Amino acid sequence: MKIERNSALRLVCVTAPEKEAEHLARTLLKDRLIACANLVPSIVSYYWWKNKIERGHETLLVMKAPKRNMKKLLARMKKLHSYSVPEFIALPVRESNPDYETWALREARQKGDGKKGKQKGKK
Repeated sequence: MKIERNSALRLVCVTAPEKEAEHLARTLLKDRLIACANLVPSIVSYYWWKNKIERGHETLLVMKAPKRNMKKLLARMKKLHSYSVPEFIALPVRESNPDYETWALREARQKGDGKKGKQKGKK
């Protein structure tokens, strides 16, 4: 059975230097802009930069965040990230565990929005 709906949850991908990725994840979690971050270490990226093909070792951050946080999340990422043009790709979630989505949307609340999030041990 296929479940399709307009989810308020987004999957956000960002690459960062390996030593920077954990700081980014922890800061964005503390800011309540994201509910969760998975760090995939030791990826090799190839990309164009200043008319040359470059190669770099990075960590991929896969973050879950509400659509409502995207503008603030992008602005915060640009401020925190060491790259002048950080990758930031947000994908809509078409299918998910409804309980997980409810948890993620509740936890990634804006500071001062008055909503209380229930602490969760393991997703």
